[in-house]
Amino acid sequence: MNASDPTTPPSVSDELASAMEWWREAGVDCDFTDDATVWLQSAPAETQDSGQAAEAEPPRSKLLEREPETMASKSAATERVDFFAGARPQSLDEFREFWLTAPGLDAIGPRGRVPPRGASEAELMVLVVDPEETDRETLLSGRHGTLLERILKATGTPRESVYFASALTRHTPMADTAALATSGLDHVLEHHIALAAPRRILAFGAQLTPFIAENPVDTQTSLRSINYKAALPPVLAGEGLDSLIETPPLKARFWRRWMEWSADK
Repeated sequence: MNASDPTTPPSVSDELASAMEWWREAGVDCDFTDDATVWLQSAPAETQDSGQAAEAEPPRSKLLEREPETMASKSAATERVDFFAGARPQSLDEFREFWLTAPGLDAIGPRGRVPPRGASEAELMVLVVDPEETDRETLLSGRHGTLLERILKATGTPRESVYFASALTRHTPMADTAALATSGLDHVLEHHIALAAPRRILAFGAQLTPFIAENPVDTQTSLRSINYKAALPPVLAGEGLDSLIETPPLKARFWRRWMEWSADK
């Protein structure tokens, strides 16, 4: 296309680029929906061989429909382990020692684990799935922690009244939390919460659902409709801190939910 010639019709790619730029200038960069949508469809068979392959392997859409059930079945079949080996910590100090030294809590071993921090009977427990990638000795010491500090300041919650904890001992990208919780780590978290005895819990991340929901394999449960385990204090579950950083509209939604939740305490 010759940009200097107004009589030359625009190409499809030029029209698409213009439309995308318009939406960006309007401040629209995301599309949200409460229901899962299958975006990938199987391509039509062009030859007899490809047709036979399609017959042997279900279409991608069918695989996507089936995936939650498959993952739930795998998680349900995970063998449960008593990570305490019959000797449960009786104080937060004992638990921190257990967290840093007990074998089997992760696939790597004790070295590099990040401990929880804070005092017992805190006004609020902040619970995340795993430590940040940059965490070494202090949990939530990176950009997630910076956002969290701003959240706590905005809500008027002193840092000294907050207990910081994670469900996993170290940064674990793409963790299968359904399988990990079912293996027995959910009981570790439950005991941790019982020792910390917070008044309320602020849980960040949908991946925490298997640890705090009554049905540990129901990973499709909405964050707003989780049936929490009876032993837990009041819980507000929201998107992960990384999602709040990358998608500003989620911050407004979190704030509305926090105000509603705080009004009920």
